[in-house]
Amino acid sequence: MSAILMVLFFCLAIVNISFNEGCIESERRALFMFKQDLINHANRLASWTVDKDCCDWVGVVCDNVTGHVLQLHLTNPLSTPNTFASPAENEAFERSKLRGKINPSLLMLKHLNYLDLSNNAFEGIPIPKFLGSIESLRYLNLSRAGFEGFVPHQLGNLSSLQILDLHADDESYLYVANLQWLSGLSSLEHLDLGNVNLTKVSNWLKVLNTLPSLQKLYMLGCQLPQVSPPTNLNLSSLAILDLSFNSLENTLVDWIFQLKSLVSLDLSSNNFQGCIFDGLENMTSLTHLDLSDNLFNSSIPDWLYNLNSLQFLSLRSNNLQGLISSAVGNMSSAVSLDFSGNELEGKIPRSMGNLCNLKSIDYSGVNLSQDISDILEILSGCVSKQLDFLGLGGCQLSGQLINRLGCFKNLKVLALDNNSISGPIPWSIGQLSSLSVLILSRNKLTGHLPKSVGLLANLELFTIGFNLLSGVVSEIHFDNLTKLKALSASRNPLVLKVSPNWFPPFQLITLHLISSHIGPQFPLWLGSQKYLTHVDISNSGISDSIPSWFWNSPFQVQYFNLSHNQIHGQIPDIPRTAFVDSVIDLSFNNFSGPLPQVSSNVSFLDLSNNFLFGSLFPLLCHKLKETMKTKILILGKNFLFGEIPNCWMNWQNLMILNLENNKFIGRIPSSMGTLHSLQSLHLNGNQLSGEIPLSLKNCTNLVLLDLNDNELYGHIPKWLGHDFPKLKVLILRSNKFSGYIPDQLCGLDSLQVLDLAYNNLFGSLPRCLSNFSAMVKTSGTTETDITLAASILNSQIFEKINISSSCVASIMMKGQMLEYSTTLDLVRSIDFSNNKLSGEIPVEVTNLLGLRSLNLSNNLLTGTIPKNIGLMGTLESVDFSLNKLSGRIPESMSTLTFLNHLNLSYNNLIGQIPLSTQLQSLEPSNFVGNQLCGLPLPNKCSANGTIQNSRNGKGENDKGFVTHWFWFGMAYGFVVGFWSVFLPLVIDRRRWRSICALFTFQKNLEIDNFTNAGFNKIM
Repeated sequence: MSAILMVLFFCLAIVNISFNEGCIESERRALFMFKQDLINHANRLASWTVDKDCCDWVGVVCDNVTGHVLQLHLTNPLSTPNTFASPAENEAFERSKLRGKINPSLLMLKHLNYLDLSNNAFEGIPIPKFLGSIESLRYLNLSRAGFEGFVPHQLGNLSSLQILDLHADDESYLYVANLQWLSGLSSLEHLDLGNVNLTKVSNWLKVLNTLPSLQKLYMLGCQLPQVSPPTNLNLSSLAILDLSFNSLENTLVDWIFQLKSLVSLDLSSNNFQGCIFDGLENMTSLTHLDLSDNLFNSSIPDWLYNLNSLQFLSLRSNNLQGLISSAVGNMSSAVSLDFSGNELEGKIPRSMGNLCNLKSIDYSGVNLSQDISDILEILSGCVSKQLDFLGLGGCQLSGQLINRLGCFKNLKVLALDNNSISGPIPWSIGQLSSLSVLILSRNKLTGHLPKSVGLLANLELFTIGFNLLSGVVSEIHFDNLTKLKALSASRNPLVLKVSPNWFPPFQLITLHLISSHIGPQFPLWLGSQKYLTHVDISNSGISDSIPSWFWNSPFQVQYFNLSHNQIHGQIPDIPRTAFVDSVIDLSFNNFSGPLPQVSSNVSFLDLSNNFLFGSLFPLLCHKLKETMKTKILILGKNFLFGEIPNCWMNWQNLMILNLENNKFIGRIPSSMGTLHSLQSLHLNGNQLSGEIPLSLKNCTNLVLLDLNDNELYGHIPKWLGHDFPKLKVLILRSNKFSGYIPDQLCGLDSLQVLDLAYNNLFGSLPRCLSNFSAMVKTSGTTETDITLAASILNSQIFEKINISSSCVASIMMKGQMLEYSTTLDLVRSIDFSNNKLSGEIPVEVTNLLGLRSLNLSNNLLTGTIPKNIGLMGTLESVDFSLNKLSGRIPESMSTLTFLNHLNLSYNNLIGQIPLSTQLQSLEPSNFVGNQLCGLPLPNKCSANGTIQNSRNGKGENDKGFVTHWFWFGMAYGFVVGFWSVFLPLVIDRRRWRSICALFTFQKNLEIDNFTNAGFNKIM
């Protein structure tokens, strides 16, 4: 018998050898053609050569018997970078992606049943229709591969398909108009349509109901329309369902509760509200339930805790209320519980100590009122050996950090941020040897940072910012932290004191030491860090210069903030390699010299509030053939001079441009009109002249335009009111504009701030002022330059930017010039003061119910104050002084409860000042120069509301008041003038003696010239 088996084995071996002579030649040619259309920067397909059997090529799997190609595994071999990935890892992942086109030669692979092209970058090409003709396919994965456009219905021909993954990445746009083709995939078990737009697919649920074999369904972010559930549900095999990040409402979910085989359900990030669905109570097979980021506002029902199979439960970021029930102790299978970001209260119940499988607990921001010692005691039983994550951020906790932390030997993540935890960090924290993440920021921790932190050898993320920690931090705190990648100790009075030759054991990616004491020397140890992407050491007491090696360091910084130090020296040219798509903030330092040349990859550049001087030309015009990627450019408050160059054509990405308070002269260059993306333009505080260029009308996205304090002239362009639908702030103050205020400005529906003060404007006020819709609204805010700046850069990097310097507007409010930045979106102001405007104040102005400040002072206005001014309930500041207004102060003005600045002085107003808390609390000087009586003026009113004992139309007390201030001002002026001349003479006699001698010489020369001229005239 054994002999027969040996013969059979020998025969099979011969057959195998005869049938497996390598891959089929036609299929090898097909793969070569396929390779030729691919772009492979990382040379992943280097093994695809003529001298090798194609069955041995990387990613190719053949049939062992026939040699036919069965599978192509061409997904990116590098894993998707995580939060702590270095720039090198990110770059390697991108470089490893396949690009190019998909050659139809794949059709020659008649036996291909597996095709994986996921995590590549095919850069917007459509999914090839011919893939629907590879009928042998059972597995097709095109996820996150950069395909865009219409999903071809031909994929419905793949009747053998079991797994279809079309999950689009965030940058790609895939869409489907009709899913009927899915009905042909009767064998489909796994379907992922994540981020594929299904807005127009009204039959999506009906079609899915025709797939009885479906086990896993992922429809994350598909913008699913509301549909009616099917009468008979056929999805009896469905085990995993993900409908997250849609806009689903409560009415759509009833069909889900019929899926008794479901083990995983993700309904996060929708619009569900009210109570948590009762239908979940009977879904006893669930092991994973995510209801986070919805609008549930009930208490957590106790029956939810009776789902004994649940291992993962997330209710994060809802409006859930009530006490935390002790029934949570019934969840015996729970591994991860997340109740953070709700409005729960009370205490963590002791029954949680029974949950011995827990590895992650998050009660962040739920108003817990409990000692942390009590919490840790509850969890210190069986949990202490299993817990991976403890999150209590945002809770209102009291008490000290417990010294029993040492019992949590296996704790990997400890997050206690955003609490009221007080006291010193105990030495025993060093016993948490497994910790990889330690987050203690935004508490009230005091004392020194214990040196035992240096024992946490597995620590990767360490944040202690925004506490009251003090003392010295030295090398010993970091001795064993070889895995540390992110360090944040901002807003503590800590002193970092290390040796100048210190070589840290770690390689950081993120470093935040804002308002810590690092200086006065620049931290030389940064030179050892190869992977830094985020560096913020602003306001850290550095008064050194930046070493030259720093600008050519190996790291690629994406966020770099050295602002608010005293760093001096010249800023060198910023290289392309070190700063890619980056933020650079060097503002509020002592840098001097000319502007540097900047890499075109810099997205945000702030060099404001330094001592830079010279022309804009080196920065602006050095790369005329290269498009700059810069979106925010801030150079204000320096000493730059000369004309603004006409080189803006290559700065098409600019959205915020700030050149304020320099010494620029000449005209506004016409090429600024090419900045079509521009949203905020600050040219104020210079010496610019000429008219506003017509080309600027092309900047139709402008939200803020500030040309204040220049020498611009001409008429205010009418096109300003036509071409700027988003304009919210228009400041033309302190220029030389003349002519009428054009009615066309009333077309600026979004306008919130209009300042035309200190010009030569004349004529009447436009009666169409009530068309300023944004000033009519009394509640709510609109998106202004502030919120726009955050969205401009569309990156998590820029969420940390202090953008106030790029969004500041100086506005006259309450009699003084105030700077608004973060509150700019709340301002509603009109200022036409110090012009030559005439006529009456139009009654239409009282329709601006949201206006907070109105200044019409120092004009030639006549008539009365509008009677309905009291309707403008939000008014805080009104200035009508130095006009020719007459009549009485309207009684309705007494209802302006927010009014705290009012100036009606020097008009022709008569009668009694209306009685109100606001008006009588103002200074008398705000009413002088009229024929008014009553408090706060000393003039008493007669029975008919006129001034008692008045002479020549003016009250004696009024005159006395003015005279008093006249003599006071005269005396004050004399004292100031006298000492301003005499004091320097006393301080520097020798210098002033020479000046006086020179002055005497010049006077004598003038007298001699005058005498000679008179003598010649007589002769």
